[in-house]
Amino acid sequence: PHCHAMLQATFKLCCGIAHDPLRNLPGLKTTVIAATQKDMRGLVERESRHLPSKVPHALQRLVGKETATCSHPAGDLSPNQTSSVDLSYVTQGERALQQALSILQHHTSWKAEVMMDAGATVTSAALPGLGKVFRAEVVLAVPVTQLHQELFERMEQMPRWNPTLSQVKVLQRVGTDTLVTHEVTAPSPGNLVGQRDFVSVRHRRRRDTAIYLVGTAAHGEPLPLREGCIRAESRLSCIILQPLAGDPARTHFTWLLSMDLKASATTCCRGWIPLSVTDRVLPQSQVDFIKHLHQHLSATMCP
Repeated sequence: PHCHAMLQATFKLCCGIAHDPLRNLPGLKTTVIAATQKDMRGLVERESRHLPSKVPHALQRLVGKETATCSHPAGDLSPNQTSSVDLSYVTQGERALQQALSILQHHTSWKAEVMMDAGATVTSAALPGLGKVFRAEVVLAVPVTQLHQELFERMEQMPRWNPTLSQVKVLQRVGTDTLVTHEVTAPSPGNLVGQRDFVSVRHRRRRDTAIYLVGTAAHGEPLPLREGCIRAESRLSCIILQPLAGDPARTHFTWLLSMDLKASATTCCRGWIPLSVTDRVLPQSQVDFIKHLHQHLSATMCP
């Protein structure tokens, strides 16, 4: 009852914001939105299993189309950054995180993938709404901090050590924990696969000793298509970095990946690949990425 009453009061406040009283006071409006968002976080922490279905649609639109169910969804997002587009990006990242956590916690039927030159164990599962999801796991002789820096803080430098990428650019930073990025793959030999580009929301979360790095296709202000590329989409990407028990210098690395490469189901013309090939390309790309990442960090750690 207490939660319901607070939601009703919050809804009335948001309706007032949406319709008129603060329309000509943008600074005050932004402050109220930030305060409202803070209150919502508290409600989310206490009612995480029940809140999403009870949030009024007008309030959902205000905070970014859907309310996330994790604590502290916006990082340290400051009041002057709380545009509806910004909040929507944060919400997309949180929604992807919740989806990944649900898969990790509840799905157990994984099928082993046969990999060439596999430094990691790769399994897969067909899941509703996502299609085929690949799960790569490996223990790396690199601390969590270094992996986190390379995979989030220094994303734009990835093409220096990952030959499958030609460009990674951060288009927008939302708070400290959410990025909007544009990635372009490198041309493949003979252009058999064709170049893809992605516009993605990247979001990070710390839980206890683990760091979660999630990604999903960005929906908001689309980037114009890049000439010569096919716009592909990351349905879900989630990398979990967990210090190895008893050895913090090593990291247990888990990566969930589901992508739509815009493959053709029947043909293999220029720039398009059949779906049967996609199922081999994606897990091998995970293994190759992990290999290049480990080689790069091992080289930088040498005296």
